[in-house]
Amino acid sequence: MAVSGGAHAHDLRPAYLAITESAPDAYSVLWKAPAMGEMRLAVYPRLPDSAKETTPREGAVMNDAYVERWTVQAPAGFAGETIAFDGLPESRTDVLVRIERLSGEVSTQRLTPASPSFSVPAATGWQQVAVAYVWLGVEHILFGIDHLLFVLALILLARRWSMIALTITAFTVAHSITLGAATLGYLNVPGPPVEAAIALSIVLVAVEIVKSRAAGDVSITARFPWLVAFGFGLLHGLGFAGALSEVGLPNHAIPVALLFFNIGVELGQLAFTAVVLVSFAMLGRLSISVIRSHTPHAWAARAVAAYAIGGIASFWLIERVGAFLA
Repeated sequence: MAVSGGAHAHDLRPAYLAITESAPDAYSVLWKAPAMGEMRLAVYPRLPDSAKETTPREGAVMNDAYVERWTVQAPAGFAGETIAFDGLPESRTDVLVRIERLSGEVSTQRLTPASPSFSVPAATGWQQVAVAYVWLGVEHILFGIDHLLFVLALILLARRWSMIALTITAFTVAHSITLGAATLGYLNVPGPPVEAAIALSIVLVAVEIVKSRAAGDVSITARFPWLVAFGFGLLHGLGFAGALSEVGLPNHAIPVALLFFNIGVELGQLAFTAVVLVSFAMLGRLSISVIRSHTPHAWAARAVAAYAIGGIASFWLIERVGAFLA
């Protein structure tokens, strides 16, 4: 609990720059950078010299992000011009750039600290959109500590390898359903309560790990962890949709972007699960004892993990409920 204050779920989410042509040669610019309170990510977009600002920049901190808007005049357009980001090489985040023209053509590019600038292409095909959004999905799950803790709790609860596979699959199917439904506008749930409920779901699974001490535990959660994973997976899918809404979807390739973002989430989740299972396997007999047996030592090991997971998630729950009730 003493260190959980520094553990936030999405501190390393990508920044986002959207340049939209609103009239011939006139563009509106939206810049979003991760923020924590009044502190914002020290990364600044640098547009080409040919793009002249026509309105002053207006910025404010909103929903854990610094949001800035302004307009520019670019008679030559942006094709072939260079867009760079000062401060990006010193950061630990990525930037998604989206440029939309009046014709409906969209260019999408993902920039990293290793490549903080790019030359704008004439347009972007579905392949570039797929690459950009699959990486966004991978980064979201790997930097989403709350989702990873939930997956780890499911592994500890399921214990048997076959049940772990079934449980993770149920979680995947469930959050894929709500991710698609919310992103396409069929579901509209406020983000702050969803984030608080996600923290609560982690706490509840941690409690079930502790309660499953007895070998003869016959609770529904202990016998059917995949059912719990499916139910809470629907909730976590809404959290994934909230992250995706922060960067938006390209109008010309919404199905591609949604599909590959989800694929990226699954790849990141599978990578994390594989690391956990390989780590258990490397521990050999100790891993089998911790996960599968009901000895006092095995239960103690699971209990320590459960209390650690539940303690951090409880802090998140209090923090998130307090944030949207304040």
